Amino acid sequence: MAKAVSSISAKLLRSAFTANRFTTAYAQSSTSQSSSAGMADIVKPMETSMKKKLAEAFKPSVLQIVNESYMHNVPKGSETHFKVVIVSDAFEGVQLVQRHRKVNNVLEEEFGSGLHALSIVAKTPIQWEKSTQEVGQSPPCRGGAGL
Repeated sequence: MAKAVSSISAKLLRSAFTANRFTTAYAQSSTSQSSSAGMADIVKPMETSMKKKLAEAFKPSVLQIVNESYMHNVPKGSETHFKVVIVSDAFEGVQLVQRHRKVNNVLEEEFGSGLHALSIVAKTPIQWEKSTQEVGQSPPCRGGAGL
């Protein structure tokens, strides 16, 4: 199993992620993981980190993180563009702009290490229950389609 993890890590390090911040993130993930349960963390370190931090900060009843990087002009397998759907009591009485700021603040480290764009749907449980509980597809990238 360790050999498989090393093989995946080596491929990720040799991939199109040439910026030091990506290499560092993948290298740190690969050295700290040794079980099959950790494989998802190696393959999706940004998404995993986002999920953990948002769950801890907001204790959401709904948390969906969608990697939309494939819709953009970035290398295959990138983790740069995400949509977050988060439903939490923590948003009660908080204006929409402030909800977005709170989410962005929790993910400050991720923005500094490769997260480029984040679409946020942040609702209270009551708002979520009254809604269709569906989030529409994001519009096409204006900077070109994925590679």
